[in-house]
Amino acid sequence: MAEANNGRTEIQNLGEFGLIDKLASKVEIRQKSTLKGIGDDAAVIAKDEKEVTLVSTDMLVEGVHFDLSYVPLKHLGFKAVSVNVSDIAAMNGVPKQITVSIALTNRFSVEAVEEIYEGIYAACEAFHVDLVGGDTTSSRSGLVISVTAMGTCPKEKVAYRSGAKKGDLVCVTGDLGGAYLGLQILEREKQVYLANPDAQPQLEKYDYIVGRQLKPEARMDVIHTLREQQLVPTSMIDISDGLASELMHLCKNSDVGVVVYENKIPFAEKTLEVASEEFKIPAVTCALNGGEDYELLFTVDQKDFDKVKNHPDITLIGYIQEKENGKKLVTQSEQVMDIKAQGWEHF
Repeated sequence: MAEANNGRTEIQNLGEFGLIDKLASKVEIRQKSTLKGIGDDAAVIAKDEKEVTLVSTDMLVEGVHFDLSYVPLKHLGFKAVSVNVSDIAAMNGVPKQITVSIALTNRFSVEAVEEIYEGIYAACEAFHVDLVGGDTTSSRSGLVISVTAMGTCPKEKVAYRSGAKKGDLVCVTGDLGGAYLGLQILEREKQVYLANPDAQPQLEKYDYIVGRQLKPEARMDVIHTLREQQLVPTSMIDISDGLASELMHLCKNSDVGVVVYENKIPFAEKTLEVASEEFKIPAVTCALNGGEDYELLFTVDQKDFDKVKNHPDITLIGYIQEKENGKKLVTQSEQVMDIKAQGWEHF
């Protein structure tokens, strides 16, 4: 006889975003200063009549988000800050301060903790932010790093996920898919090492894609360029869970559809080479479903096309259409397929 589940719902049945939606549905906003709560890359808090404060937090958990058998502690510290700065960037904001909370097991020495913080300090210098506080505690299950980033933005220049409209152009920064392949290379080398501890890792020719995984750079350079051009994206999000997932978020929040062209998605030469020759998978699969590229996905009004068309690190990949027409990918062979998110699952 089947056993009753007593009304229990497994978290994995909802997934990360389903769980967030369920919890957020019961949140009540009580402060007039809370302009945007759960549901975007960062919360938006009224600062004064002209400016808002942006707040974002992310947690990195050992065994879930990183593997210390191949992630250098300094790189981990840098990445913990960078992924939070990326959320501030995704709101068209500029980061100002961070707090860092860390939970440690007794296997970590003082020197190891200092190494993590060397990466944190390096990120603070790179992104011009101040480390202003945090917490340190013990852990029984591994290393946990939680960073909260705070930034600012002129009130009328905040880019939400909800502003895309029919006819807007869809843009991405940088190149995609490299971080996913970097992770595959690191995992492959780990298995080689486990089978033969005397084996030396062969990573030199993979420096670019491994670097994309271990030390992602938040795209504050692009945000500053947009500011200089007085261009405010109609919507924006950072690419942490894969291009497909982020497109789905923009479309859901903006109540629109989208068309993206495979032959327009930007790839580094090394990404194309490793995807096809070593892992025998299409590079577009890595871009759509891989995640952790921490590039920016955003939309602009057609009238702003001239402001982005010649930027060396911004690529136009598609356009926004009516919600009824769906979310579509036009392949290299001109087939039209539905975009489906199959990116990183946290549960």
